[in-house]
Amino acid sequence: MTEIFGVPTQALFGQLLIGLINGAFYAMLSLGLAVIFGLLNIINFTHGAQYMMGAFCAWFLLQYLGVGYWWALLIAPLAVGAIGVAIERTMLARLYKLDHLYGLLLTFGLALIIQGVFTNYFGSSGLPYQLPQEFAGAYNLSFMFLPKYRAWVIAVSLVVCLGTWYVIERTKLGSYLRAATENAALVQAFGINVPRMITLTYGFGVGLAAFAGVMAAPIYQVNPQMGANLIIVVFAVVVIGGMGSILGSIITGFGLGVIEGLTKVFYPEASNTVIFIIMAIVLLIKPSGLFGRAR
Repeated sequence: MTEIFGVPTQALFGQLLIGLINGAFYAMLSLGLAVIFGLLNIINFTHGAQYMMGAFCAWFLLQYLGVGYWWALLIAPLAVGAIGVAIERTMLARLYKLDHLYGLLLTFGLALIIQGVFTNYFGSSGLPYQLPQEFAGAYNLSFMFLPKYRAWVIAVSLVVCLGTWYVIERTKLGSYLRAATENAALVQAFGINVPRMITLTYGFGVGLAAFAGVMAAPIYQVNPQMGANLIIVVFAVVVIGGMGSILGSIITGFGLGVIEGLTKVFYPEASNTVIFIIMAIVLLIKPSGLFGRAR
């Protein structure tokens, strides 16, 4: 059996694949957080619960309505995004002029309530979600087998992340969003409905989390704690990339996923802490993050 640095090739590439899969979800979730923080200045701790709601929405659609994966990819982000819009209009809109701490506490409390409700009704054990038939099997790459669904997740997450970056950084709509973060009153003077734009931006960020939840459902079992187990790592990714940095969230998400996967091969004892160690080092050297700007 071929080895690289004393590690079997198959095991190394297997962990790299797991790292890329984790990195895809880190990137999509941290992207949603970055979009929300960049415009609303709200640290959205509810993001993990909204990711979980996306997975549960897909499970509900399949279990009770017979609606499969493809429709769930469209319906779940819209449904959870609509709930996010309601939260923004009724709760978060009251906090924009206050300290960030108030938004963090509110969203943290909402996350606990949502997870508590789902745990009360569904328990803490996982619920299986059927893998779409189109993705049964794997590609033979000679050095490893690549499951078709894993390849789909990596490809789609790249398209979604880069598409979001392009819209925000290279289009007129994105220029309005970025201008509103600097001077909302001036943007509104040009006839742009800034409150509506903020609401829709929050809904979009929440929809990204729900989309990631649907993508995760066939890989990980659907359970109320799936967001809580991930959100702390995702916040670390956002801090390392730079709060509010779209490109930073994408690059850091995938990069840290790969680093985490390699750590499991070469030093498994540190695999659960390597991201937080990197975060501590980055904060010491550049507190604004690798791609962030000092505020």
